[in-house]
Amino acid sequence: MKSLQSFSEEEHLLKGRGFVREEIFITPSDVIEYLYCPRFIYFMKCLDIPQHEDERYKVIKGREVHEEKFKINREYLRKKLGCVSKDISVYLTSSVLHLRGEVDEVLSFSDGTLAPLDYKFAEYKDWVFQTHKYQSTLYALLIMENYGNEVNRGYVCYIRSRNLIKEIPFCNADFEKAKSLVREVLSIISKGYYPKKRSSQAHCIDCCYRNICV
Repeated sequence: MKSLQSFSEEEHLLKGRGFVREEIFITPSDVIEYLYCPRFIYFMKCLDIPQHEDERYKVIKGREVHEEKFKINREYLRKKLGCVSKDISVYLTSSVLHLRGEVDEVLSFSDGTLAPLDYKFAEYKDWVFQTHKYQSTLYALLIMENYGNEVNRGYVCYIRSRNLIKEIPFCNADFEKAKSLVREVLSIISKGYYPKKRSSQAHCIDCCYRNICV
């Protein structure tokens, strides 16, 4: 279980490196953008250049996910996973990690542990994407700090695969990697430096910043 002391140590680490201003908060979505390419963070957060051509698509998909969630028999899912209760659409913040986000569901189990459940308007492709894993891990960190309970796993519901649910086990290395990603994003925002881009040419072809990325 992650202790309050460990969160205090993390806060000391962030402040000790001198690159985190009090008003900076990022979201798990920002970390996902960073994983796609670090320069997304620079263009969006440092230069304040939004992804205009993607906004309409994101709004439509966001609405589809929202609508599909309400069609799902959530009581059935709760019994299937064996949780005893749940909180829906929980907005959480961490002043320690400078992180905030809304968890679709926070599940409670009889052993006192909690778990995030995230709905994805996507098909399951035989593995859990890295972005889905670290998004769930970041939600777990938010839950542990705000609820004070252990979180050792998360769940992702793939709506387009007939509401298939996949479990994501967490270990200490996952939490440390997630916090490291947060620190890297915060460093770009606070210092305003131009990071290296991802080596994937496929990402560059579809990137909305390709015309200004040098």
